[in-house]
Parts: sequence; C-alpha cells; structure tokens
Amino acid sequence: MALTAFVPAVVPAQDLPEVDTALVISVDVSNSVDATRYQLQLEGIAKALEDEAVIEAILTGGRGSILLSLVMWADKPKIMVPWTKIGSKEEALALAAQVRKLPREEGEFTCMSGMMRMIADKVVTQIPAQATRIVVDVSGDGKDNCNREEPVDVVRDELVASGVIINGLPILEGDGPTLEGWYRDYVVGGTGAFVLPAKGFADFGNAIRQKFVIEISGIPPPSKYAKAD
Repeated sequence: MALTAFVPAVVPAQDLPEVDTALVISVDVSNSVDATRYQLQLEGIAKALEDEAVIEAILTGGRGSILLSLVMWADKPKIMVPWTKIGSKEEALALAAQVRKLPREEGEFTCMSGMMRMIADKVVTQIPAQATRIVVDVSGDGKDNCNREEPVDVVRDELVASGVIINGLPILEGDGPTLEGWYRDYVVGGTGAFVLPAKGFADFGNAIRQKFVIEISGIPPPSKYAKAD
C-alpha cells in the first residue's frame, strides 16, 4: 500500500519505521523513447518486482522491507509512484501490477538535472522511514540536453554529500561507450555506486533486475560495474 501521507518533520527519527533501502527509480520518457521503448521500461520494472531473486533480497534484509518511489522525467519530472513499502511478496506483486498501468508523461528533452533536483528536494526529503540505504536509480538513453544553469554533477554531488547513493543504468542505443562514460563521470556517486548498462531497450528488463538485487541487498557490485574512485 502506498504511503500517501508524508511523515511530518516534527516526528522524532526514532519513532519512524525502519527499512533496508529507500529506492527511487527514474524512468526516461523523453522524445527518443517511443511507445514500444516506454512499455519495455515499465514491463522490465514490473517483472523485476515479480522476480524471485529480487523478492528474496527484499525479504531477507535486516529489516525485511524496502520503500520504493518512481519518477518519470523528460522536460519536467513527475512522481508517479509515491513512497510505497514492500515487505512481502504480495506487496511486491501489487506494486508490479500498479507499475504496468502507469500513464505516460510526455516530454521532448532529456532534463536529467531537473529530475535530480526534484528528487533531492521533494522525494529524498520526504522518506517516511529510517532507511539503511537511500538509492537513486537513474536510467536513460541520452545525456542531459537542457543546458540548465545547474549541471547534473552539481546536483549529484549535493545528493551524495547528504548520504545518497546514485547508480546509473544507461540504455545504450548507438552511443554506448560515450554515454556509459558520461554516466560514470557526471551521474553516479556515493559509497558503492555503479553503472550497469542495458544493451538497448530490449535488455532493460535484465539490467534493472540485476540492479535491484544489488541495490536492495547492499552487496558490492561486480568490479566491472563499480565506479572508479
């Protein structure tokens, strides 16, 4: 069940519930993402939530539960799934069904900086629990192209300084090495951060499932994915 009411700031931290991971998923809906690619992303996320390895990672954590939020982004970001607790297989399956039914937000540009700013100001600050890890999962098929005054890495550094881990899932469609390197340099950061690329939109589901297992369990990523210090 979604936690539709945010916890007021006056609530003492010790009175909040505890979860292993608070995970924000960001979904690219810019102009380069057609209807087929959009559905591949949603179906990939839904199937990952139904995957036995992902569910096991959730239930066998120290607190046996996580929080998940989903943001769609292009010209402007929008919270499509507010903070939702998953503490059972049934809750994971229910959220998967919800993800499959999400309406698409429209947009033209790849405004990653704006998306990360909104997550910093309006999502991370409203986590209704004490989380062992706070992870932002950034995926997309291109670099930021909004020419904002606030560069992506500036917002990244602010989030990392507050204890957030930012991982990247670049979707490689023709600009692979360049995009993957850009994610490593400008997007990801924090303790144990990593970049796990998808080899095109058809591979998104496999990549997001692998990422979920690593992010939820807190295990170190394979060295080939880890961000170099």
